Amino acid sequence: MSAAQELIVGEFKRVLDERFRLSIPSELADRLAAGSPRCMLTKERVGCLGLWNAEIWQAKLRADVELVKGKLAAGKFDERVGRLQLLGRLLSTRDTEVSLTGRGRLLIPEGFREFLGVEPSGEVMVVGAGVSVEIWNPPAWIKYVEERMPKFRSLLGHLSS
Repeated sequence: MSAAQELIVGEFKRVLDERFRLSIPSELADRLAAGSPRCMLTKERVGCLGLWNAEIWQAKLRADVELVKGKLAAGKFDERVGRLQLLGRLLSTRDTEVSLTGRGRLLIPEGFREFLGVEPSGEVMVVGAGVSVEIWNPPAWIKYVEERMPKFRSLLGHLSS
């Protein structure tokens, strides 16, 4: 995240239409897209999808994958082939490029729909996550917030010091 980029924050209740389309609030979409409709949709945790600026996501992923490739070339994974296979499987299914239409409309593709766990015409929570936007199954969002809200003050203090 560049120093000039604003934090993406806010919480909005939305409804998926019958075709699994979702309108991302302009307050979030404008900060996320930064002039380009290209975004990456990611599987974050069961019941939660992430929506990232494509350039930011791809640069971060590329840097991480290059580190893994370097370790692989150095023979550091000889004893951990299973973990490397797991990484490969997860990389294969983790993200996909999507486009936001002019009104911030997003089509959630198959495979991501099941991971989110919301039916057509179902409600979702669209949440600003600082550097990305998240789309949550409402019960999963409530559980996540309940577990983490008690740590808010110490997290803010840690990040701001």
